[in-house]
Amino acid sequence: MMSVEAKPHLSIPTKRVLGHEVAALTAKEAAEQLQSRLHRGEFSRIAFLNSHVANIAAEDTAYAQLLQNFLVLPDGIGVDIAAWLKDGQTFPANLNGTDFMPFLLERLHPPLHVGLIGAKLDSLNGAVEALKERFPQNRFTAFSDGYFDAGSEHAILEHLKADKPDLLMVALGVPAQENWIVGNLDQRHCTLVFGVGALFDFLAGAVPRAPKLVRRLRSEWVWRLALEPRRLFARYVIGNPRFLYRVLIDRSGR
Repeated sequence: MMSVEAKPHLSIPTKRVLGHEVAALTAKEAAEQLQSRLHRGEFSRIAFLNSHVANIAAEDTAYAQLLQNFLVLPDGIGVDIAAWLKDGQTFPANLNGTDFMPFLLERLHPPLHVGLIGAKLDSLNGAVEALKERFPQNRFTAFSDGYFDAGSEHAILEHLKADKPDLLMVALGVPAQENWIVGNLDQRHCTLVFGVGALFDFLAGAVPRAPKLVRRLRSEWVWRLALEPRRLFARYVIGNPRFLYRVLIDRSGR
């Protein structure tokens, strides 16, 4: 694994959620921050913290420490509840990757080279086609699905170094994607790199988004649970109360 540096950019306003410094920015401010880094050619890792990620980090000290090397953005109602209980204010915006990444791709300039790694091959290719149609000003490259082995990993990394996309999205799931980003990528491979979870499945239509009303009510997790109850039962039905319990314990110790 590559050496891990201390987290930079401490001037960004943050709120602390279960020990994680999470950026307290509007979508526009976050896009401007990332545009500035892109303009400077400043290698940056970006992650999204929701209740599921926070639960994993609470039980995996190494993963929690690894997240210190990312600009962490707030994702979901859980972190808003945590922020409100901690200091009486929620985050300025819900920057979940499914909505924020399209917002960002629409605003970053000049035209970008965007790389994708992860998910099943059908979702990867479907995501590329959807992005090409929606953001024709950018160039999109599928570097690999998420089922590569150690033998092909070297070729993927060499391809990244040869092409060096401006922005790379890695969809390997949590915590694998963040571990892989820190363990394998640096400024030779890309400039901005994001761990994006299930984004490619949503873009490709393999997993349908919740209706807009459900999203406005901040209840998309209920929709996802209804679609995949077996896979997501532990994450939401068990995980959400566990997250809130951790938040209350953390609040009582402030």
